[in-house]
Amino acid sequence: MNSIWNEKLIFELGAPGRRAFSLPASDVPEMELDWPENIFREEAPGLPEVSEPELVRHYTALSRLNHGVDTDFYPLGSCTMKYNPKVDEALAALPGFAGIHPYLPEELVQGALQLIYEMEAYLAEISGMDRVTMQPAAGAHGELTGILLVRAYHRCRGENRTRILVPDSAHGTNPATAAMAGYQVVSVPSDQRGGVDVAALGKLLDERVAGLMLTNPNTLGLFDENIHIIADMVHKVGGLLYYDGANTNAIMGYTRPGDMGFDVVHFNLHKTFATPHGGGGPGAGPVGVKKDLVPFLPVPLVDFDGKRYYFNYDLPHSIGKVRSFYGNFGVVVKAYAYIRSLGAEGLKQVSRDAVLNANYLMAHLKKYFYLPYDRFCKHEFVISGKWQKERNGVKTLDMAKRLLDYGFHPPTIYFPLIVEEAMMIEPTETESKETLDRFIDAMIRIAREAEEEPEKIKGAPYTTYIGRLDEVAAARKPELRWRAGK
Repeated sequence: MNSIWNEKLIFELGAPGRRAFSLPASDVPEMELDWPENIFREEAPGLPEVSEPELVRHYTALSRLNHGVDTDFYPLGSCTMKYNPKVDEALAALPGFAGIHPYLPEELVQGALQLIYEMEAYLAEISGMDRVTMQPAAGAHGELTGILLVRAYHRCRGENRTRILVPDSAHGTNPATAAMAGYQVVSVPSDQRGGVDVAALGKLLDERVAGLMLTNPNTLGLFDENIHIIADMVHKVGGLLYYDGANTNAIMGYTRPGDMGFDVVHFNLHKTFATPHGGGGPGAGPVGVKKDLVPFLPVPLVDFDGKRYYFNYDLPHSIGKVRSFYGNFGVVVKAYAYIRSLGAEGLKQVSRDAVLNANYLMAHLKKYFYLPYDRFCKHEFVISGKWQKERNGVKTLDMAKRLLDYGFHPPTIYFPLIVEEAMMIEPTETESKETLDRFIDAMIRIAREAEEEPEKIKGAPYTTYIGRLDEVAAARKPELRWRAGK
C-alpha cells in the first residue's frame, strides 16, 4: 500500500515557493478602502506550497484509498449506493443548465422552467400525487418539509394534534423529523412478518395523531401486506399517511404510494434516480402531495399557461420557502435525464432487477446467516450474525471488517435496531450476476472462517491501509484538524 500512499499530509509536502498554478497579473486597478485593522491577518495562513505533480499525485493517491460505487460493489442497505450513469452528469453540466443564475428573469430561463414543470409531472405520475415541490435539498429535508405540511394542514383545520406514529423499523430520520417539527414521537411495533402490527396500531390511533410515517417496502425490505388497512385506520381518526421515499426503486411502475393511501411522499433523487449519494454531491428531496395539501406547498411552483412557464406564488396557506431559490436544480436535471433515458418500461425494469438481485443474494446467504423474516423481499433484506456470535463470539462488526479484506464495502450493520446483529444488504439493480456471485462467495468464506478461525476474523481487516480503528475514541476524541508541529 505504500506505493499508493506516502503517509504524508499535503501540508508536509513541497517546499516554500512551489506553486501548482500561475495567474496573469490583475488588470483591475487597486482601490484604497478604509478597512478596520483588526480584520487583517498578522501572518500568512500557512497553506501548502506544492507543485502541480505533487498536488495531483496526492489527491489521486487519496482517491485510491477510498471505496465507492465506481471502484466495486457497495451493498449499503437502505442507502441505494448504485452506479450512476455518467451521461446524466454530462447533461447536467451543459452550459444552459450549469451556467444559469437564479436571479435571471423568467423569459430567459424558459427551458429550465420547462424541465422543472415536466419533472414534477413525472414524479407525480410515478408516486400517484397531485403536485410536487422541488425545493427540499435532500431526503431528510424532504421529510421535514412533508411533516411541516402535515402540521400546517391540521392547524388550518383548527386541530391540535400532537403525535406522529413511527414504526420501530423506520429510518432514524423519521422520528428525528417528527421531533423537529414539534411532535411527540410514538413507536409502533412490528408483527411477526416484519410489517406494522395492525392491532398495536389500532390501540395508538386517536384524535391526537397527526400522521403515520412509513416506507413501503420498509427498512427490512418487506412490502407491508396490510397497507390499505393501515391507511384506512389512520384516515378514520383524521390523520395523514406520510411515505418515506427512500425505497422507491423497489416499486416504480408496479405500485404507487398515492394508490396505497399515502397523502404525502418525499423522493430521494440522489438514491432512486441516479445522482450522487452521500459524499458524491448534493441531494434533492422533492415532496409530492394529494390535492388537499397543495395549498400548503412551498412557493413558488412552476406552472404553464399554454404559452410560457412561470413561477406561481398563489398558494394561500404556503409554509413558505424551505430552500433558497428553487432547490438543487443540477440534481433535478440529472434525475430528469435518468427518467427520460429509461422511460416508463425502463423504470419498471429498474424495480424488477433490484428485487431480483436482492432475492438472489438472500436465497444464497440464508443458509449461512440467520434470516429473521424468511419471506420474499423487495430491493433489500436483513440477515443476522447472531449464529456466529452465539457459537464463536464473532460479531457482525467483525464480519463487516473482514469483508473489506475481500474488496467489498460492508453492508449497513446493526440497523434496523429490531434485528439483533443485523446486516442490511441492498445489491441495487446495477450489479451483474458475476459481481453478486463474488459477494456471495466472500460472505460464505467469512461464515466458514467464523466457525474455523474466529480469532482471525476478530482482528480484521488486514489488507486495508489502516487497520481496525478504536471507534469509540474516534467518535469521542476526534482529531479533525492538522496543526503545524503537532
